[in-house]
Amino acid sequence: MNKDQVKGAVKDAAGKVQQKTGEVIGSKEQQAKGLAKQVEGKTQKTFGDAKEALKDADKR
Repeated sequence: MNKDQVKGAVKDAAGKVQQKTGEVIGSKEQQAKGLAKQVEGKTQKTFGDAKEALKDADKR
């Protein structure tokens, strides 16, 4: 597991918390920010997954 995979997973989780918090307090802005953070996190994790796959392919 590389740093992009870890950071992406953390951002995704933080975004989910922020979105839920926004729902609870009725803040559409916080919900939107949470969703954006989730997308950013998932993108970063996918990038990390691709890097890991390339590294594994090089070992073969």
